[in-house]
Amino acid sequence: MSMVDLDPPSFRPPRPVAGDDGSRRTVLYGEYTVFSVFQPVFSVSHRRAIGYHASLRARDDSHRHVPSAEVFTQAARRGDLLELGRLAESLHLGNFNAFDSHDEWLFLSLHPAALMDMSYGDALVAALKDIGLSPQRVVLEVPEQADGETTRFSEIIDSLRKSGFLIALDGFGVKHSNIDRVWQLRPDIVTLDRCILQQATEHSHIERVLPRLVSLLHESGQLVLMGGLSTEREALIALECNVDFVQGAYFAQPSVDAVHSEVAAGAMDALSAASRERIAARDRAQATRLEPYVSGLEHASVKLMEGETLIAATSEMLQLADTARCFLLDQEGRQIGDNVVPIVRTSQRAKRFSPLLHSEGASWERRPYFIEALRAPGRVHLTPPYLSINEAHLCVTASIAAQTPYGLQVLCVDINWEAAKRH
Repeated sequence: MSMVDLDPPSFRPPRPVAGDDGSRRTVLYGEYTVFSVFQPVFSVSHRRAIGYHASLRARDDSHRHVPSAEVFTQAARRGDLLELGRLAESLHLGNFNAFDSHDEWLFLSLHPAALMDMSYGDALVAALKDIGLSPQRVVLEVPEQADGETTRFSEIIDSLRKSGFLIALDGFGVKHSNIDRVWQLRPDIVTLDRCILQQATEHSHIERVLPRLVSLLHESGQLVLMGGLSTEREALIALECNVDFVQGAYFAQPSVDAVHSEVAAGAMDALSAASRERIAARDRAQATRLEPYVSGLEHASVKLMEGETLIAATSEMLQLADTARCFLLDQEGRQIGDNVVPIVRTSQRAKRFSPLLHSEGASWERRPYFIEALRAPGRVHLTPPYLSINEAHLCVTASIAAQTPYGLQVLCVDINWEAAKRH
């Protein structure tokens, strides 16, 4: 039987020993030497590291690196998983304190068993006091809590917050980390789960709505961290969805040492330049695609002002490849008549949404395309892509307010944005 499988009677609890360099603390655990590594967390706006996430690394008697999960698995077999977790935290605290940092945060991941221990907070405060580190310098990363003890869990989190710790909700977007959990726990920071980033890199519509998710969290009172960034593409997504903090191998690998201040500044500047070019290219492509609809809508509005019917005024517009429908609103936002649609595409309407197809008399007064058109009559307004209620697909609506013989009216055209994938 291998050494990992044995539980020797002579085993003693892990004990701290001096590091090889005489300054870094390590912990000897059985046949493993475990030590701290720190991956910087960068502020996008400040262009520098504002904290470090601590994690455990291990090497065996032959100085070969082994997965830290193996060490925790052995601790679980011996029944001292919680003790190892606390010793790891003590190790992280001591090594972080040796950084001689100014006011950066230390991010600590909490084991669920430690978190549910009511004495945990007091013990951690005492450990911080021993090394002269304030609780305000420590961000406690709260893991998924699937045991259903919601009330007790909230009480423990609230107690830790009152002790001065910052709280980060880790892994938002999977399992129990939905928006009502954010409202209940009121964390200072929300870390988006890696799966959201992965989906955003694979699906353009998820990348498009990600900024709104970040905005929702901001409006709820949380700062947002996106971790696991390993490529420029992922880093650009993080930058463009307006997260506050970023972390990952693209910026810096975990290390036993603090990061140099210029590391983040150079990376952020390069990313910002790449982002500006990416956005500009995207805007140029979108403008090129929408130009026929903008000019078509302007010509159609002139015909309306001259007294032509909606069908006659929009006949050329209906010939454009991605026109889904044209419709007319009065100055109160009520639709005048039904939608005018291209004849060749009438049969393609989604039958599942047939109750929504006819819109005569519908009120669109709260829609941006109506509000913005009234603010600047005679100018074409374009919406971002959104889900059309008529056929439940993505569309862009172009609108223009014009003074017709029947009063001020708003002419609109829905452009099928799903077709963008084919262009």
